[in-house]
Amino acid sequence: MEEERPKLLIVDDEHNTREAMARYLGRRYRVTTAADGGDALEKLAGEKFDLVLTDLRMPKHDGMEVLEVAKAQPDPPSCVLLTAYGSIEDAVAAVKQGAFDFVTKPVKLDKLESVIRAALEERRKHPAEPAEGELVEERAPEAVTHVPALLELHGPTELTPEYILPEPAEGSGPMAEVMRLVNTVAPTRSTVLLTGESGTGKEVIARLLHERSGRRGEFVAVHCAALTSTLLESELFGYEKGAFTGAQERHIGRFEAADGGTIFLDEIGEIDAATQVKLLRVLESRSFERVGGTETIKVDVRLISATNRDLRKMVMENRFREDLFYRLSVVNIALPPLRERRQEIPQLVARFAAEFARENNRPVTGISPEALRALIDYPWPGNIRELRNCIESMVVLAQGPLLEVRDLPASVRHPEQAEELLPHGAAAPAPGDKPLKLEDNERILIDEALRKCNGNRTAAAKLLGISRRTLHRKLAK
Repeated sequence: MEEERPKLLIVDDEHNTREAMARYLGRRYRVTTAADGGDALEKLAGEKFDLVLTDLRMPKHDGMEVLEVAKAQPDPPSCVLLTAYGSIEDAVAAVKQGAFDFVTKPVKLDKLESVIRAALEERRKHPAEPAEGELVEERAPEAVTHVPALLELHGPTELTPEYILPEPAEGSGPMAEVMRLVNTVAPTRSTVLLTGESGTGKEVIARLLHERSGRRGEFVAVHCAALTSTLLESELFGYEKGAFTGAQERHIGRFEAADGGTIFLDEIGEIDAATQVKLLRVLESRSFERVGGTETIKVDVRLISATNRDLRKMVMENRFREDLFYRLSVVNIALPPLRERRQEIPQLVARFAAEFARENNRPVTGISPEALRALIDYPWPGNIRELRNCIESMVVLAQGPLLEVRDLPASVRHPEQAEELLPHGAAAPAPGDKPLKLEDNERILIDEALRKCNGNRTAAAKLLGISRRTLHRKLAK
């Protein structure tokens, strides 16, 4: 029946965007539109909605004001924010004020609908906060840091960039500059060189650059170190039938496959001198010939490369062409190692724990404070890749629903051994550094639980495995 369909309020001062979303969502929902924040406030005063979808930046009354009024209602609707990439920090702040989630513009309608479905389901599961004075059952002791709220993930195998590299909530921290560069550079055609230690997520950033570029072609990744120089040339540029023994038919190379899109060359420092020359020509002329062919093929490809080696030093040692280096590094984005981004570890632990618990059919739902403390203190010479392997091992070996210290690999229980594996000149931050404070990571868990529960403190306390009274005390602290 019509009345049973959830009722949505769409607020956006861009007419075309507003109407496109209304037409798309109108197939499944009852949709009302508002042309600006003032119009939205009037409609909220006179009607009841299940969900409000509002643009963040609008003249006069912005999305934050719409959110504040919506969340103040007796049975508040779920709220989803629309934001441009440049104002993601504001959107994160809105989530902390009770918004369920935010979606970046330009809007992908299928992704938007997925977020809306999740928000409505969350609202159905966790209705409005009970009235003050209503008894709330005390839960188990708070000796365990539970993370089931963080374990509701979007896919068992592929890690989303947003989760691997969470947006800095206050525009600070080691990843803030990385994300700023990503958002600035993504829409351009400039080549990008990603540098950093192995396992820091360079391919994730490369994919993020492609996704935010607006390019319609494919993202094609090539791991240069895995191929010999002869095979690499054939893979990159393709070959004609009969070009060499075994070439039974024409083969399309990776550059041709990436036409209109992005090609990602990982471990670019491993390519030999001959391939460097051919790659330089492609960058200069946007054209090449297949191996054994004479036809010149022109392509529109955005090149992103990555390395954990010091290319400048290789240039000085005549092991890498100087002209190619400057062509590759029009923009250089250096990814900090995980030991400098430790505030991300609780979220990463939750992400990986959920992935491997589901993959291995293990009933893991949380992690003890002692185990989390050990993971935060460890210097992670192998960065995110090493953390991921560590959590997989812990999940498989866990003897109950909680990851405990006994499940940690021996190397993590004895971090002094791992410091020997750090790159020359690198040092693990001292235990007293701010990112290592347990309170900071506890705050991350609480913020995420509140976001998942749309600001409902009773539901958030339940997900965290603590009493509502304890949650209030922690929030006050």
